Amino acid sequence: MQKINDRLWNWASILEDNTREQAEKTASMPFVFPHLALMPDAHLGRGATVGSVIPTLGAIIPAAVGVDIGCGMIAVRTQFTKADMTGDLAQLRQQIERSIPLSAGAANRRISREHTQTRLDELSAMAAEAGFDPSQYAGRWQLQLGTLGSGNHFIEVSLDELDRVWLFLHSGSRGVGNKIAAHHIKVAQKLAEQWWIPLPDNDLAYLVEGTDEFWKYIRELRWAQHYALLNREEMMDRVITQLEYWIGAPVQQQERINCHHNYTEQETHFGKQVWLSRKGAINAEAGRDGLIPGSMGTASYVVVGKGNPLSLNSSPHGAGREYSRSKARKTFSREQLQAAMVGIEYRDTDAFIDEIPQAYKDIDQVMADAADLVEVRHTLRQIVNVKGD
Repeated sequence: MQKINDRLWNWASILEDNTREQAEKTASMPFVFPHLALMPDAHLGRGATVGSVIPTLGAIIPAAVGVDIGCGMIAVRTQFTKADMTGDLAQLRQQIERSIPLSAGAANRRISREHTQTRLDELSAMAAEAGFDPSQYAGRWQLQLGTLGSGNHFIEVSLDELDRVWLFLHSGSRGVGNKIAAHHIKVAQKLAEQWWIPLPDNDLAYLVEGTDEFWKYIRELRWAQHYALLNREEMMDRVITQLEYWIGAPVQQQERINCHHNYTEQETHFGKQVWLSRKGAINAEAGRDGLIPGSMGTASYVVVGKGNPLSLNSSPHGAGREYSRSKARKTFSREQLQAAMVGIEYRDTDAFIDEIPQAYKDIDQVMADAADLVEVRHTLRQIVNVKGD
């Protein structure tokens, strides 16, 4: 942990100069209180740094929440162990891939599951109460519930330190959340231009509490966060079903954890109620369970928060990129990816070169930096990995 200045505290031992400069710009905004906290996985983002915790009074920066609103993790610990996983893991992977649409823009062909419709009914009622129609942002939002996306989103079957089987996945609010975020970022930028508000970065444009624009964003943000949470629940239910088919026995859920890492909530810190935006960070208040994934081919962690007040009760959300996607593709090869994935069942394709573990920070270092933020409950190692192109 390092105090960079009164408005910026840093937990990242690996911190690029441009990332630090970006965080300093965000921390300089006059409504940030008491300070911005940089997580161990901090890296350059749009407007605000990915891996930052931003408490604000009377305003919110939409780009500091992130464009994948509500993105996060869900994990289920089953009663099975490594000894039960004797079948063809490639078949299990393929079953999961058939049950969950993968890749950017992918959608279900139809709503064919009762639990999917129940969740959609809940979201429709919530949108009606919030006074907006999600279809104005994304006409296929209903068909995208229960879909993974691409990039660093994944589904995994893993084993913990006792060889117990976990199901683990990472996704967010899909196209509709992205469109909601993009819309409100533009609204904030237009207002800044209209009122001649100087900004250190155009993507730090903000909405002022009490205005119609602010509350419209909050209503739609909360809906998108809930969409993301239910999207993970929907996919997890489908993964459980496929594991049951493959293993020939019902899954008993010993634990189930679902947490955001791109979101905003009202919380109290240092005596004041703030809007706390975690952009690539999880809630790590004392006793709260959380999930911190590594990159494909490395470990992931089930953790419990320590409630560190200086970190604003937060911790990292993953490994954090060290190479951009384009630079990773130029730097690494498919053969290097294959070497990193030895012993893990995955779809062997050039499409995943930019997700190679070497493109990310060392997850072991990230977790060492987070030692005063979380306690590790379980360390997971993958045996099956599913991703979208």
